[in-house]
Amino acid sequence: MPGAYVALENGHVVEARGRVPGTACGELVFTTAYTGYEESLTDPSYEEQVLTFSYPLIGNYGVREERFESDRVHPRAVVARELTEDVVEWLEAEGVPAVDHLDTRDLVGGIREEGAMKCGIAVGENATPEDALAELERCPGMSDHENIGAQVSVHERETYLGEDVGDDKTVALVDCGAKGSIIDALVERGADVHVLPHDATEDDVEAVDPDVLFVSNGPGDPANFEAAQELVETYVGELPLAGICLGQQIIARALGGTTEKMDFGHRGVNQPVLDLESNQVVMTTQNHGYTVADPGELDVTQINVNDDTPEGLESDDLSVITRQYHPEANPGPNDTLGFFDDVLSMAPRKRLVLAD
Repeated sequence: MPGAYVALENGHVVEARGRVPGTACGELVFTTAYTGYEESLTDPSYEEQVLTFSYPLIGNYGVREERFESDRVHPRAVVARELTEDVVEWLEAEGVPAVDHLDTRDLVGGIREEGAMKCGIAVGENATPEDALAELERCPGMSDHENIGAQVSVHERETYLGEDVGDDKTVALVDCGAKGSIIDALVERGADVHVLPHDATEDDVEAVDPDVLFVSNGPGDPANFEAAQELVETYVGELPLAGICLGQQIIARALGGTTEKMDFGHRGVNQPVLDLESNQVVMTTQNHGYTVADPGELDVTQINVNDDTPEGLESDDLSVITRQYHPEANPGPNDTLGFFDDVLSMAPRKRLVLAD
């Protein structure tokens, strides 16, 4: 096996077993999910990050493309206690460096104590600690990736027609790194979904004449998605607005709110969320490193039980509804899927025109 080294921003260099050769750098983050590694590895929100799995065995049920959230692996590198051959072969085909046989409990504990940090990784027959340190030295911070949207977004409009389940709606989805299951959830409810680039213009939106403007999830700092924020500012009060994850943050910023970077974010399938109206708690799947600090003109309707950060924002007057977590990525229970019904219910019902 090739040698491998992980150089951390806190000064530590960890030796590991190399599984896929190469060099990489990125923000080191972790996920607590026991399952769903295919979904995590293809989630565009992990762009420019190095993903550490806290669960010790990754790959125990193989690799199935129907579980993918996008067309490629997004983390710059992968760290685990043990990777199966199926996952190693997949990452090798994708050209994504990977390491295992290191103490991921210690690594995750360090991230929890010190926060997400930059790291450099070097894997290969002649890899040295100095190679990993050189990768770390060149690694930018997440807020420095000013055009990260272009790395994960469609470059031209893509259209997905809704299933024939009744009253149809048209959704303009601003793709800041959208997961495929978000599109699926809307299509299954009869919506025609027009996926627009992250830097879509007002003309792009007008061309599809949507009933709802939806801002997707995605990677990085919401402050770097200025075009999407401008669209929200343009259409608030004119079209119903919805957003998930990064989309919630962008919409909040557009409506006078602020965002901030979290110490290590929320990543996993066991995040408890309290609905302030019903006083019910649901378990959610999450993947984000930024959060809304001030909701601006929006009302906080749901909070994270662990740290009180906003998980749901709404405004009846402005027809806005957002979620910080991923309603479509149910962690077992599917209590949160009703969000998509709520989104489509904001759109005015279309009148049927009967032929003579």
